[in-house]
Amino acid sequence: MFEGVFCPVITITDDSGVIDYELWGRHLDHLAEAGIDGVLLFGSLGEFYSISLADKKAALEFAVGRIAGRIKVFAGVGDTTYANVLDFTSFAEQSGADAVLAVSPYYFGPSDAAAREYFGGIARTTSLPVILYNFPARTGNDISPELAADLAAKYPNICGVKDTVDTISHTRKVIAAARAVNPEFTVLSGFDEYYLANRVAGGNGVLCGLINVEPELFVKMHRAYEAGDFARAIACAERISKLMAIYDTCDLFISAIKVAVRERGLPISTRVFDPAVKPSAEQMERVRALLA
Repeated sequence: MFEGVFCPVITITDDSGVIDYELWGRHLDHLAEAGIDGVLLFGSLGEFYSISLADKKAALEFAVGRIAGRIKVFAGVGDTTYANVLDFTSFAEQSGADAVLAVSPYYFGPSDAAAREYFGGIARTTSLPVILYNFPARTGNDISPELAADLAAKYPNICGVKDTVDTISHTRKVIAAARAVNPEFTVLSGFDEYYLANRVAGGNGVLCGLINVEPELFVKMHRAYEAGDFARAIACAERISKLMAIYDTCDLFISAIKVAVRERGLPISTRVFDPAVKPSAEQMERVRALLA
């Protein structure tokens, strides 16, 4: 079971779109040194949909080597081509990743039967833990509690889910259904402000984007909750709730997180892969004000 606070790390590039390994490595170091529990490469914030398979493989090898076992490394294997999904799944195991995270196939909104084939193929390709990624607002289909439980029952290495659904009742039902099959099934919330609600419902924490910006805050909240210091945990959650407004400052939420990381002192490019609208000076100032 994976538990705690996990970061879907941004993919840092230069202004031309080439991965900036020097600054990206510094960012990974900061996250590890802050004490978070793991990072996800090539989630939504990592712009998985715009990066070639070859670049993903090179970046994953770099990240596994840079992190060197300090925290967990999850590889996001989402792609529009299923052969690439399976290829990167196999590569993730070879490169030393700790788990793969698989977003639902999107655009066509597959039936449960198609989703079972899709996720089952990933599970059969690797002995690594497979974490389902449920993001119906982006994929057009939902991993229901029943589907999560069915997959967990059939494939023992499908052992967790990132539930990015803006209602804790959905996550609570996933926890109940999947834990009936596998008591160690991991359920992480994809919304930053759901850490406390997730834990109260019996979940394991969060896999969320603001950890890129203030990892120490999330670690402090997690450790306070684990220690029973609920007043401190709530104080951290209150700041996270305020920081959630950062997501709405730019045309694309990925841009907003990159701006916030730069405002925190790492001199990264705020470029995101096209098509995208660059953040304006006014939007950057809004992020700066929220952080203050």
